[in-house]
Amino acid sequence: MFGKTIKIFLIDGEPNGRLTCELSNWTGKAFKIPRNKIKVSIDRKELESTGVYILFGKSADNKDLAYIGEGEEIYKRITQHISGKDFWNEAIIFISKDENLNKAHIKYLENRLYEIAKKVSRYNLDNSNIPTKPSISEPDRSEMEEFIENIKLLTNTLGYKIFEELIHENQTLEEQENNTFYIRATRGANAQGQITNEGFVVLKGSEIADSVTNSLNQSIINFRQRLIDEQKIVNINNKLVFSEDYLFSSPSTAAAIVMGRSANGLTEWKLSDGRILKSIEI
Repeated sequence: MFGKTIKIFLIDGEPNGRLTCELSNWTGKAFKIPRNKIKVSIDRKELESTGVYILFGKSADNKDLAYIGEGEEIYKRITQHISGKDFWNEAIIFISKDENLNKAHIKYLENRLYEIAKKVSRYNLDNSNIPTKPSISEPDRSEMEEFIENIKLLTNTLGYKIFEELIHENQTLEEQENNTFYIRATRGANAQGQITNEGFVVLKGSEIADSVTNSLNQSIINFRQRLIDEQKIVNINNKLVFSEDYLFSSPSTAAAIVMGRSANGLTEWKLSDGRILKSIEI
């Protein structure tokens, strides 16, 4: 990995207003536009071109929700969503500064971004249909995949982790070994987790205690039950198992959920050689 230079321009001179985002040595360009600023953006000539976009907001039950789309006249397409969709409050739009994106390109981008967001599963998607993937040439496909990597980078930089994996799949065996912590305890607790830039992730397949102690904080008990109700934790062969990687704000909360009792995650989570998490962070 190499360092990146990103240029952000505040169109309205305020951090919560419209902005553009550009990456050095890349022909793409991102616009971040609040919903209430869409109509005043009619003067932005670049938004008359072809591109892809993501609408961000919350569902009725306050969960992160997004819609991924494409358009040959991107501004016109976004304005249609003002009357058609009311969940969103911000749009991120990607275009090409040299206008080399054609209809097949943006359909490909739309499909791949949908696939990635679905796999990462940080956001619920408002798309009623799976976007179709067109057939494009191998050189074009390679170019679009590079375009996607830059979309992922800028979307994350702009505050939305819709394409960001909780655990990066390209870890080496050494990296996995040095960053995978374990809890094996009473009542069936048998879990693995990793530290990330965002917090502590308990890995898919981890088993939690089949019961909780009477002294466990009620908020942790409620949290545990919510994870079960949402099927983040499922019953498999009479064991309570994480059905997916799950991000916790702290290793102690993760440990308490896994062990079914109050726990200090800095001492409960251990590497395979027995070293505790606290000793690694110091």
